[in-house]
Amino acid sequence: MTYAIRDAVASDLETLVRFTLQEAREAEQIDIDEAAVRRGVQGGFQTPPVATYWVAESAEGRVVGSTSVVTEWSDFHGGHYWWIQSIFIVPEHRGGELVGLLIDHVAQAAERSGALDLRLYAHSSNERALRAYRRCGFAVAPYVIMTKPTRRD
Repeated sequence: MTYAIRDAVASDLETLVRFTLQEAREAEQIDIDEAAVRRGVQGGFQTPPVATYWVAESAEGRVVGSTSVVTEWSDFHGGHYWWIQSIFIVPEHRGGELVGLLIDHVAQAAERSGALDLRLYAHSSNERALRAYRRCGFAVAPYVIMTKPTRRD
């Protein structure tokens, strides 16, 4: 299968929202607030953007995958880490080369920007994703992600 990866544009918004909602259901078995997701994805199209999105199109021009990146400043190393925030591939295009193509595209953009490295996190129960990321060259980092809620809903 042949794919083209391009920068996402504002007209991709509804597709990206749909992909994000489905990614949350599949990866973490949760339903998240659609309005919050829409605000989040729209952040990638603000000036300055808070995230960068790319989409993958099939040979027929159908958007069949997406990925997004946010950056984190490192005062230890004086540069940015690039964090893959999301990756989604429609089910009928999974299990092939597309995840590698998306990650390679992001890695090349990160390298051109001078990023320190490319990072991601995945839910520990998402074995399929973890296997795919390992195949793409990722390794488990010596860090633990911790969280403390700041809102009480």
